[in-house]
Amino acid sequence: MAFRSWRDFRRSWQPGHTPALMVIPLGLIVMVCVVDVLAPPRIHLGPLLVAAPAITVAFAGARVTALMGVLAVAAQVLISVLRGVLPTANIQAQITALIVVSAVCVGICVVRDRRERQLHQVRSVAEAAQSVLLQPLPARTGPLRIAGLYIPAEEEAALGGDLYAAARTDHHSTRLLIGDVRGSGLAAINKAALLLGAFRAAAHRQATLPRLAVHLDAAFRWDTSQWRSQAEQDTNEDFATAILLDIPDHDPVVHLINCGHPPPLLLRGTHLTPLVPEASHLPIGLGGPFGVAAYDVQTFPFDVGDLLLLYTDGLIEARDADGVFYPFTERVPEWTKDDPDELLRGLRDDLLAHVHGHLNDDAAAVAIRRLAV
Repeated sequence: MAFRSWRDFRRSWQPGHTPALMVIPLGLIVMVCVVDVLAPPRIHLGPLLVAAPAITVAFAGARVTALMGVLAVAAQVLISVLRGVLPTANIQAQITALIVVSAVCVGICVVRDRRERQLHQVRSVAEAAQSVLLQPLPARTGPLRIAGLYIPAEEEAALGGDLYAAARTDHHSTRLLIGDVRGSGLAAINKAALLLGAFRAAAHRQATLPRLAVHLDAAFRWDTSQWRSQAEQDTNEDFATAILLDIPDHDPVVHLINCGHPPPLLLRGTHLTPLVPEASHLPIGLGGPFGVAAYDVQTFPFDVGDLLLLYTDGLIEARDADGVFYPFTERVPEWTKDDPDELLRGLRDDLLAHVHGHLNDDAAAVAIRRLAV
């Protein structure tokens, strides 16, 4: 894919990929030396040597940049000696300027390397937090093959307001949650963690899917309102769209409750059907002061070989530079023969290619295929 090729190309210019790129500044130094020594006296290419350390900054660290600066200064001195112009004020000024520029380039490398180390530490912490909060989905549960995909809007971020989780029940079924918390930043991450924790604590023991939905809504509203005044609660806009699913092992159906979330897609061969319930409830957190009295469960066929695709609005609302939406429902049927992991990998590469690597919102997806028991 185009996006992956560009990303690999960019990585090749980062520190750690310097050996091949060292040919550029070294070749420049050799070329300037040869041309300047052989050229007529009126031609002086020595000032071009300043480009050697300046170029090295782009792909190497402080030590390599300092080495290139030393070689450039040595080359300038060698040229001056061979041409017999070393004592002149002009040449001495050029050598001094070259030393100063090389020192500045080394300083830039030191600052950049320090920031990269700090960024690496932040990434490590974010990856650890993600592994705890957004745990990987089981590859196989009962007769289901499952895969999850999460793409943060910010390239260096690892967490956001999109979430998914799965739980196994004692009634030989698998329950899943996919959701999207309103907003972004730490507040959205906090609400996502709350929903994931409430789901994991209750999904395996709640008797019915509606009771689980009531539990999630109550937990969300309690956390949102516990430290706020009544006036603040009345104007509160914290909520999360979500879908709860229960998939029995021995019954070819899927039960779901939709709380303001984009409907799942059922793919049977190349035929795509949105599972739009008769009643879509309010998002989690907007159930009112006493919560939702009852949640309606909708049941849809989910046979062997069928593939169910859950997703957040970051996928269907992704746009390229011209404002064209990602053709999600048109592209997905192309990958229905793939297993869930392959489907999501193809979806990810195709989506990032469409938006040229930049999403305006986090995106998540879960692919589920029913196999023979």
